[in-house]
Amino acid sequence: MGHVDESDDSSAVGYRPVGAAAAAAANRRWWDGDADAYLAEHGRFLGGDQPGAARFVWGPEGLDEADVGLLGDVAGRRVLEVGCGAAQCGRWLVGRGAAVVGVDLSIGMLGHAHRLDAAISQQGGRRVDLVCADARRLSLASECVDLACSAYGALPFVTDPGRVHAEVARVLRPGGRWVFSVTHPVRWAFPDDPGPAGLVVARSYFDRTPYVETGADGEPAYIEQHRTLGDRVREVVGAELRLLDVVEPEWPDGHDQVWGGWSPRRGRLIPGTAIFVTAKPE
Repeated sequence: MGHVDESDDSSAVGYRPVGAAAAAAANRRWWDGDADAYLAEHGRFLGGDQPGAARFVWGPEGLDEADVGLLGDVAGRRVLEVGCGAAQCGRWLVGRGAAVVGVDLSIGMLGHAHRLDAAISQQGGRRVDLVCADARRLSLASECVDLACSAYGALPFVTDPGRVHAEVARVLRPGGRWVFSVTHPVRWAFPDDPGPAGLVVARSYFDRTPYVETGADGEPAYIEQHRTLGDRVREVVGAELRLLDVVEPEWPDGHDQVWGGWSPRRGRLIPGTAIFVTAKPE
């Protein structure tokens, strides 16, 4: 959620096509290598290793599932978290009575999830079941979960997000919700800068060329994918899911944390996150 380039002279930043396999491999390497630094910087905001500190935040604006209830009542439900990272959201869901399976591509991030789970289980808390898998090929039985969720997980990074939606639709039971957040599509027209420069349109909103950071070896090191708002809707509909709502969180008063390109200055003027609330038909 919310990467900003911190590359040195040995890497390059730009926009260019990257194949599905290369994108998956690059992002797995990135999150394996960046897990420690990412959680050191953002871990407290996302929820700590104490049961009372668990949170489910949908994005850098800090919109909390405890306040908005986009998933509905989770008690007694089996929930899938896609692109779970260190499973902070899943841990919050477990604390509300859900049985949670967290799936992520990165062993590095899942290692942190195991560490956090161990700290909680020592205090009598329940664990999140963790699976290392590509979100485009979920190793789960069909119609085995009641709800699915993702806070900036997987979808911003894969070249073929329609496959993720199709897989989630497959494992969801009829009537189940699939709620996911991504960078708001309009943000791709602006530089990823938290200051005044981030308020000036610099690219075409309709240019879907991926953002790529290239390592010293010439290979992609980090990749994010852009889809328009219409693209996101068509992907959901293409998976035979119903779109119930699109939530665009406003920047709240008193929240002064800068997270990459997300900041109070920008957040009060343009949306930074889009949350799609969908459901599998009965």
